[in-house]
Amino acid sequence: MSSMPPPMPIAVPDTESEADAYVLERDTVELLHTAHERILKEVSKVIVGQKEVVEQMLIALLAGGHGLITGAPGLAKTLLIKSLAQVFSLSFQRIQFTPDLMPSDITGTEILEDTGEGGRDLVFHKGPIFANMILADEINRTPPKTQAALLEAMQEHQVTVAGQTFTLEEPFFVLATQNPIEMEGTYPLPEAQLDRFMLNVVIDYLAEDEEVAVVMQTTSKKSDPIQPLFSGEDLMRCHDVVRRVPVADEVARYAVRLASATRPHRAGAPDFVNVWVNWGAGTRASQYLVLGGKTRALLQGRAHVTFDDIRAMARPVMRHRIQLNYRAEAEGMTVDKLIAKVVETVKQ
Repeated sequence: MSSMPPPMPIAVPDTESEADAYVLERDTVELLHTAHERILKEVSKVIVGQKEVVEQMLIALLAGGHGLITGAPGLAKTLLIKSLAQVFSLSFQRIQFTPDLMPSDITGTEILEDTGEGGRDLVFHKGPIFANMILADEINRTPPKTQAALLEAMQEHQVTVAGQTFTLEEPFFVLATQNPIEMEGTYPLPEAQLDRFMLNVVIDYLAEDEEVAVVMQTTSKKSDPIQPLFSGEDLMRCHDVVRRVPVADEVARYAVRLASATRPHRAGAPDFVNVWVNWGAGTRASQYLVLGGKTRALLQGRAHVTFDDIRAMARPVMRHRIQLNYRAEAEGMTVDKLIAKVVETVKQ
């Protein structure tokens, strides 16, 4: 696939010249919609099923956000992330988080080397963080000091080592995985770091027919290699196009009301939120609901955001931003169930 054309401003045409620009932008939207189908086709060479998961990860990439993937072992979390990196021709690094991992193992370190004239000097050797797409595998298995090494990179797209700042290559994404089953010896991410992830994507077990397809595919001949469809520059242009998608004031207000409704003891909070929730979703949730809605609209061939787009993003955007209390756990309430109740309660 050739590189995408530079994005044009999205606007409703009022004059003939504006109509021409609108046609160009509509072509860009249609191109993204077509590319979406081709991406799914490429990824399906190695990933069977999990369409909703692939869609959500694609939304995070096109919106320029980081992603957290939660699921049991053996559900192809790592393979999915690597496949998406191949589709977008991005440099890829996997970091296996372990209890003994140090921050310098991620960012890099200074090593004393000979200068060639009998002297020695400290030379910085870049760590695996210097790549377009970082897979932070089992991020909750490393201590907070090492987890924090990702904070500056995720927020500022730079790292600081020995007082010197190094800018990371764009585009830059952190896609982290965590295993929700084995919690012994793990270090749950603090709320401040969880909030940096745009989406929390949950991978569940496959249906029987899909699992049979996986077994047949992985125990026979090798799958066809994934063909790159985009470049990193194309992806960065997508980020610009996404942010130019218009959103009506009432749709943005609905996103804000959804996030606000998860905050206990605030005006307008439902009674069940006051009973079950310790901490609700913050302002980043409202922002990512709208940004994810814009991306979803483009992938479906639309240049405007609907209420359905916001509702579709509610669980992946807010499930890692809401903290339930002990009463909720005792009564069998989960975060996903609570978000569903909030969506049912808040009127558009």
